[in-house]
Amino acid sequence: MAFPIGWEEPRSPFCRLLKGRVDLYHVPFSERSSRMMVFAEDLRPRVPGLFIKLAERWEKQQEKFGDYRQRRPIVERLVFLSPDGEPLPASFVSYPHAVFFHTPRGIAGMTFNDPEALYIALPPEAIGIQFIAQAETARTDRRGGILRGVRNLAYTTNARLRLNQIESAGPGLFRVTFIVEPTPDAAVLLNITPRLGFNRTIRPPLPVFLEAEARWHDWFAAAPPVREDLAPQYYYAWWVMRAGLISPRYYMTREGMTPSKIHYVGVWQWDACFHALAYRYVDLKLAEDQIRLVLDHQREDGMVPDAVHDEGRVTHLPVPVDADVTKPPITAWAAWKIYEMGGDRDFLDEIYEPLVRWNRWWFERNDDDRDGLCQYNHPYSSGWDDSPVWDGGMPVESPDLNTYLVIQMEHLARIAEAIGEPEDAARWQAEAEALTRRMIDAMWDEEAGLFWPLRGEKPVRIKTPLSLYPLLTGRLPPAMVERLIAHLVDPHAFWPRYPIPTVAMDDPHYNPEQMWRGPTWLNINRLFIEGLSRCGYADLARELRRRTLQLAMGHPDLYEYYHPETGQRPPRAAPIFGWTSAVFIELAIEASRESEA
Repeated sequence: MAFPIGWEEPRSPFCRLLKGRVDLYHVPFSERSSRMMVFAEDLRPRVPGLFIKLAERWEKQQEKFGDYRQRRPIVERLVFLSPDGEPLPASFVSYPHAVFFHTPRGIAGMTFNDPEALYIALPPEAIGIQFIAQAETARTDRRGGILRGVRNLAYTTNARLRLNQIESAGPGLFRVTFIVEPTPDAAVLLNITPRLGFNRTIRPPLPVFLEAEARWHDWFAAAPPVREDLAPQYYYAWWVMRAGLISPRYYMTREGMTPSKIHYVGVWQWDACFHALAYRYVDLKLAEDQIRLVLDHQREDGMVPDAVHDEGRVTHLPVPVDADVTKPPITAWAAWKIYEMGGDRDFLDEIYEPLVRWNRWWFERNDDDRDGLCQYNHPYSSGWDDSPVWDGGMPVESPDLNTYLVIQMEHLARIAEAIGEPEDAARWQAEAEALTRRMIDAMWDEEAGLFWPLRGEKPVRIKTPLSLYPLLTGRLPPAMVERLIAHLVDPHAFWPRYPIPTVAMDDPHYNPEQMWRGPTWLNINRLFIEGLSRCGYADLARELRRRTLQLAMGHPDLYEYYHPETGQRPPRAAPIFGWTSAVFIELAIEASRESEA
């Protein structure tokens, strides 16, 4: 046969393992650095229509096109046609590298030719394709056609065209219909780009599909092996970590990992740190670049933005309060872990001064009462956006922020030592110890056995894991640690079937389905697993790791957050989530290595 692909499963065992995981209805077909996401919807029984969304914000065009999450697809209702122009029934099977469509006219295959071009290999029969595209102008040509608008689109075929037409489908929409004659190695290239020029070069199908499979195989093969029971979700997590990357463009100075290519387009600061921890196992430069990307946009006063996207950076928001917005200071901690894996001292030298300025910003600009404890001025700076702790207003001096700063300064000390600044190292260690002492003196409630956030001088007595955070420093007196551990393992508070809920279950503010008001988040668990080990509670850390892995393996996808009692996905939890995948990867590797030992 002219197109010998799709008759057999791929050669890569990793691609075979993930057969069907990219289901197109909930999980889109995508590729590293691509902005394109291919979804499916049922237009009629047994006739799936494909649509293509772009992981792009278009902020300057929002008034016209709407928010990127609700925006109309750039291409929609893409179907295969019979020679007489009728939509063909089809079924499909997906792999990380390709999707194969079984139609009455034969098998068609779809893969990425490059990040901006989809390659569709056609069966050697007369067959057509129809779709609707957003554009301002459109024209056909000898090999297909060109449509121009906010994004430009070219469709090109190497087969002889029996029919090729473009007609209006409404304001700003065009319906493209073409049918090709039977042609060996027939293919269609669909190029969607912000550029003026197009890729219209069509190669034979076999090398295109084999190269796509090889790209994915090499990515999976670079990852450390894990236990067999963890492998299916582990390699799916690695799929998320590759498919979620978007290309550099404008403010996106480097290739960056989105929290969710569907729901959060851009790079968020503390997400980038967790993403980097996974990438360090397969690509040290990619891991380092997640850190560099946010530091590229550091302000003159030292602040590091909350987020970066194509068209700008997020440093200030007017809602729910009008204030600068950033994210928790965990960058030095993440950078040190990257260094431990790769030993690149030049990377530490490169980022040390920006991190020092970043740390200074917290103490100079976020301590209104000058008591040496830092505050959040905007709820979103905490990362716990809608936590009930912030309901009473801002600013709030919070135990988590000051714990992060203790850990940040500890790692600044390690970095300083590694790059030959021993005096700095000693100063950072002393400052970390002093900040721990200030937290104990101001925030510890002996009667409750918890650390309370402070609004002014008044404790915010809402029971959340923020009140347990100083555990992570490893610097607390043993009696204090025991009190905090007792709260953590209380099955009525923080230890349900799937710990750790972001509000204690016995607190009246607990809502297990609302973001930071109850659900379990894997990144928070990951911090506590490390903190428990540091405090000498290794068995408890292993149990939390076991339950966290079990939670994440309970669904085909990896979600933003989970119901702590049932493990179900709350209605608004984003799919294909980055740091959930990154944390799962880390914990799976740790658990597997322990099992081997």
